[in-house]
Amino acid sequence: MHSAFEFDTLVWDWPIAVYLLLVGISAGMVSLSMLIKHYVPAEYNGGNIMIKSTAIIAPLAVIIGLVILIFHLTRPMTFWYLMVFYNPMSIMSLGVMLFQVYFVVILLWIVNLYRTGLLHLIETKLHRTALTSLARKITAVIAGKSGLIENVLLVLAILLGCYTGFLLSALKSFPLLNNPVLPVLFLVSGTTSGIAVMMLTAALSSQSSADTATLRFIHRIENPVIYAELFLLFALFTGLLLGGGQKTVAAHAALSGFWGGVFWIGIIGAGIVVPLIARVMRNKNECPGKANLTVMAALSLAGVFLLRLFVLYAGQMTVA
Repeated sequence: MHSAFEFDTLVWDWPIAVYLLLVGISAGMVSLSMLIKHYVPAEYNGGNIMIKSTAIIAPLAVIIGLVILIFHLTRPMTFWYLMVFYNPMSIMSLGVMLFQVYFVVILLWIVNLYRTGLLHLIETKLHRTALTSLARKITAVIAGKSGLIENVLLVLAILLGCYTGFLLSALKSFPLLNNPVLPVLFLVSGTTSGIAVMMLTAALSSQSSADTATLRFIHRIENPVIYAELFLLFALFTGLLLGGGQKTVAAHAALSGFWGGVFWIGIIGAGIVVPLIARVMRNKNECPGKANLTVMAALSLAGVFLLRLFVLYAGQMTVA
């Protein structure tokens, strides 16, 4: 039976969309945290709810995403081969390498971010002088390389955001997926999801103020990110429509029917236009209330997830 979620050419289904969303959130939040360091240095610390949420959610999202991916594969028990035997010609193997390096660097970043608390915990709970001394030496080395760690982490986050698009591009038989715009689109939409999650944590946290320099910075970059996402969507489908042959067929198939409704109503309408209008209509000097922040962030996040679903399913409907 042919349906929007079940058809003959379907290779990857909705769990992959969840995986793509989680990885995008992680990459987006880390990228934004590194930008906060450069543009709002006074509030770049472990106590900042935005930074704290990144330290918790970013690695957790990657772990959950990888678990979903591993168990969604036909032979999950052999996935560890990819973590040991690397194949530079395989996009999946390259992704595993990227995840491993990313995870190590993000852990180093977290250790440096909460260095004082970590040392205090070791000193007061373990009461081991030698261990405390070793921890101080290790964390001192990490602190000395903090600038390098943060720069490398930013690069890795950008690569990770793009990787999700490259992963889908590896399905070369599908014109919509085998598209050079897709990695950049996923990077930008991942940033949107990172903004949304940061906003949600700020709105739901009782410790967070609705008016901080960090929040104002995030608000300031929201619209440019959305405009970039709209432009990339326009470029994606313009290229397909003008490409002729199966590319044009893929574009028409994606923008009509069930998935066309998801695109126009869910992604463009609820996920992009509604939050964009709300931000444009808001007084620049007025901070949005937490309820408004929650609703708009939830809509943006839902829009990003729908984009992943849309690209995944609509992209597999038409074969080259």
